[in-house]
Amino acid sequence: MSLYPRLDDLLELRHQAHTLGLPSHHLVNSTFSGLYASVFRGAGVNFEEVREYREGDDIRYMDWKVTARTNDPHLKVFREERERSVMLCVDKSPHMSFGTRGTFKSVQAARAAALIGWAASRLNDRVGGMAFGDVQAGLQHFRPSRGRRALWQLLRTLTEPGTTGDTSFDFLGGALQQATRGLPTGSLIFVIADLNREVMDLERILGTLIQRNSVALIPVDDPADWEIPAMGITTFTGTHGELVEIDTDDPQARLAYRETWEERRGMLQAMAYRLNVILLPVRTNEEIHLTLIHNLEQRARSRGV
Repeated sequence: MSLYPRLDDLLELRHQAHTLGLPSHHLVNSTFSGLYASVFRGAGVNFEEVREYREGDDIRYMDWKVTARTNDPHLKVFREERERSVMLCVDKSPHMSFGTRGTFKSVQAARAAALIGWAASRLNDRVGGMAFGDVQAGLQHFRPSRGRRALWQLLRTLTEPGTTGDTSFDFLGGALQQATRGLPTGSLIFVIADLNREVMDLERILGTLIQRNSVALIPVDDPADWEIPAMGITTFTGTHGELVEIDTDDPQARLAYRETWEERRGMLQAMAYRLNVILLPVRTNEEIHLTLIHNLEQRARSRGV
C-alpha cells in the first residue's frame, strides 16, 4: 500500500470523471443537467429565457406571471456562468500519512481531487489548486486557468513525498485564507482534508469564504478514526509528540474513543448546516468514484432536486 499515488493513476481517472456530471454550460432546468450541477446549483447562475413547460421540468422554476397571462404553463430557464473557477484545496499535512484499510488518506484525497478536477476541466471551467500542510514545501498555490496546466501541476504535487512535521500545527486556516486571493465571485472551493481534529477558527474563515463563493468540505476518514482495533496495551504518539499508553482491549476506552470522534463529526456537520456548506465525506476503504456519486445523490435528494 503506497503512501502517495502514481501520477499515471490520477491521469487515468479522467476517464471516470465524466460520469460525475459537471455540465456547467448546460441548462440547469433540463432533466439531463447532471447530478453535480444540481447539487451545486444556486451560485453563478444567470437567467436565460422563459419557455413553455415540458414534461419532466422542475415546477419550482415555473413563471407564474407568464403562465397566468398566457393561460399556458411557462418555465424560467437558467444557465450557469461560463468558465466558473474551481479551486481544489488538498491537505498534505502529516495527518494524511495514515490508513489502515484500503489506502492512505493522502492517496484518497488525491483521487478525489483528480476526479473533481477532471470533471470540471472537461467542461472548460477554470481549475486550480492548492496543496497545504507540507512544512518544507510550504503552501503550493496553482491559480485557476483555462486548460489543464494548473490541474496537472496540482496532481503532480500530490504524488510527491511530503515532509514530516509538527502535527499539532493547524495549516488549514491559513490555506483557506489564501485560497480565494484573485478568485472571482461565484467560484467553487473544495476543501479535501483530514478534519478529524480541532480546527481553529474554521467556522469564522468559512463564514467569510461563503459570502462570495460556494464551499464543499470533503473530510477524508479511515475506519480507525472511530474504531480503534483491539491490540492489547499499545503505545501511541500523541498530537504533541508525547507517548500515550492505551489498553485497546478495554471496552470503555474503545467506547470513549468512538464517542470522541462522533462528537467531533457532529460539530462539523452542525457547522456545515449553519453555513450551508456541502459536506461530502470519503473513506480510505471505499471506492472513491462510487462514494462521490452516492454522496451527491444523497445531497440532491435532501434538496428535493
